[in-house]
This record gives sequence, structure tokens and C-alpha cells, in this order.
Amino acid sequence: MQDVAVIIPAKDEGDRIAATVKAALELPGADLVVVVDDGSRDGTGRVAEQAGARVVRHARNRGKGAAMETGAEAVRLLDEGREQPRHLLFLDADLAETAREAAPLVEPVLAGEADMTIAVFSTTVKLGGHGFVVRLSRDGIRRITGWEATQPLNGQRCLTRAAFEAALPLAAGFGVETALTIDLLLKGMRVTEVEVPLAHRATGTDWRAQAHRARQFRDVARALAVREPAVAARLARFRGRRP
Repeated sequence: MQDVAVIIPAKDEGDRIAATVKAALELPGADLVVVVDDGSRDGTGRVAEQAGARVVRHARNRGKGAAMETGAEAVRLLDEGREQPRHLLFLDADLAETAREAAPLVEPVLAGEADMTIAVFSTTVKLGGHGFVVRLSRDGIRRITGWEATQPLNGQRCLTRAAFEAALPLAAGFGVETALTIDLLLKGMRVTEVEVPLAHRATGTDWRAQAHRARQFRDVARALAVREPAVAARLARFRGRRP
């Protein structure tokens, strides 16, 4: 089995990151866990390092897409001299002990059956929102690619190194998952959803949670706006070649 690197973007997750790291280290073939401390103001980086992770720090918060790129670059540097690069498994920092259940995400990639897998949580948590960001992302992915995503914003994903490189540069912030799915599908890569018993912290209903959803909506909308004109131009070129 090829080795797998787990990359965990994290901001102010000092209360859960240790459990997440320790659980990730239990995954078969996961010989490396990289935590990207994205400008945390608590002890996230220190706690992650004590739990066994390699830690890379951003001096300021740069957003999820940038944290994923930083983590992947750290793995690339550590992979120098290896015959085969590690596959990349991205996990959220607040999964805690459930992170050990992520193995099914890796299996189709290791078997050469998928270029990217996306988690579908079999355990649901009560969310404080109304699903408008999920609908925005799902509808956009379907409109652009024809593919119906069950949980389009799910950040638990396993990619081959080649698939990750094909998606660069990643979309900013919380638009990264939507853009990853669209960009890889348009490049003809195989994307598969996998049900897993993972669970993360439920989103609340206070003003901070509402502000978080507003940022999500903004980032997803931006990612879609960038990609839809490109699709229209691509279709126009295709139609122009038709006899």
C-alpha cells in the first residue's frame, strides 16, 4: 500500500486537534500528519505537535484554500526522494476521535478507482443553518458539470497528487471544495462519494455562526462565478467545431 499523508487545516481548534491528530495517525498507511495552523490565536499548533503532527504555521489567517496548498507543499517537500508521492487525505480539525473512520475515503484512490473521493457523513448533526450555501454549491456543480453532489461542501477528501496538482491554484477560502469538484470533473478526472461515519462540531446559530455562513456563501459564489463563464466559452468553442 502506498503511504498517505493527512493534511489538517486548523484555526483555533486547540480543544479538538489533539484527538483528531491521534485518530488520523491510526489510519492504515497514514505515516504522516501535517497540521496547518492558519493563524490560530490559541495553542492549536503546539497541541497538534505534541500529539504527533508536523506543524506548519501561517502568521495570519489566510483561509482554507491557502492552508490546503501549504499543507500539500509541505508533503511534497517531505516526499522528495520517494519513488511514489503520497496520496493526500484532507480532514477537518474538529473531527476528533471520528477521524479514525476515514479509511474508506482512501481505499478507492489506492485501488486506482478514483482520482478524488468526497465524504458523505452517515452520522448527521443538527445544523443551525438552512442549507442555502449547500444548495448554492450543489446547484452550481450540477449546472456546470452535470454531476449531483450529496455533500458538496464536505472537506473530507482524498486525492492523488496528480489530481491535486491539476486543480491548482485552489479557490480562495470556503470556495475550495466546490471549485475542486468542478475543476477535476471538467478535466475528466474520476470523483467518487464515499459514505463514512465521521462527525464534526455542529454549526451554531449565534452571530459568529451566521457570519461564518455569510463568508461561505461569498466564497462559494465567487468560485462559481469564475468557472461558469469558462464553461460557456468552452461550449461555444465546441459548438464552433461542429460540422
